[in-house]
Amino acid sequence: MKKKIVRQIVFVVAVLCAWQLAYRNGIFPKLMFPSIGDIGNALLDGFSHDKLGNMVLYSLWLLLRGMGLGMLLAMVFSGLSIASSWFSDIYNLLVSIFDLIPGVALIPLAILWFGVGEAPILFIVVHSVVWPMSRSIIDGFRSVPPILVESGRNLGLSKRQQVFQIYIPASFSSVLSGIKIGWARAWRGLISAEMIFGTTSFGAGIGWYIFYKRVNVDIAGVFAALIVIILIGVVVEYLVFSTIERHTVRKWGVSR
Repeated sequence: MKKKIVRQIVFVVAVLCAWQLAYRNGIFPKLMFPSIGDIGNALLDGFSHDKLGNMVLYSLWLLLRGMGLGMLLAMVFSGLSIASSWFSDIYNLLVSIFDLIPGVALIPLAILWFGVGEAPILFIVVHSVVWPMSRSIIDGFRSVPPILVESGRNLGLSKRQQVFQIYIPASFSSVLSGIKIGWARAWRGLISAEMIFGTTSFGAGIGWYIFYKRVNVDIAGVFAALIVIILIGVVVEYLVFSTIERHTVRKWGVSR
């Protein structure tokens, strides 16, 4: 574990050094390629003057709400696809269709259906989460050994009990993988929607911050916002997902 962290730190330091070296040698136009110092100053200025912290918190609030609803729908619909063969046929078709449609393509419809505000943004986030997560969960359910399912039936478990006591525990690695994919897709949908919708009556998110900085040709500010997104992703990956994996699939011997 320590070697892994050291390698990652060395890689990050090497990238930062290469970045600064490229800036000093003028390989790219400085307007498009700010220095590490400029990005750091933009990051500090964003939190101290531009209310970047409030925008990050607002985006996370929208993200968690949309992702929570998307996860709930994915779990319910995936469970129903196991309990009912006709529902499985229809829902698999829907997953195949809607998982191909990027959230950005639905923004015009979201505006028509929900107007402007939080509702269309949440719609885009839910759409970004539910289909890829459902695909991962259903694939995991299909990989459950038949002998486990037959054992549950012999014990008299109902369809609902089979889902919670057999399918989900036996395919938890796929469920967790679906949550990770949903988390990444949710960020993409959220940022895209915020860049287009701008502010709502409750505030503005980090997507709007990126758009505002881009319009004002503050590329260092754009990179600063991207760094914040990256840091949030790293924290969630190593503190949340890794902890869950360590206490579940790795402990059970399902994953290394």
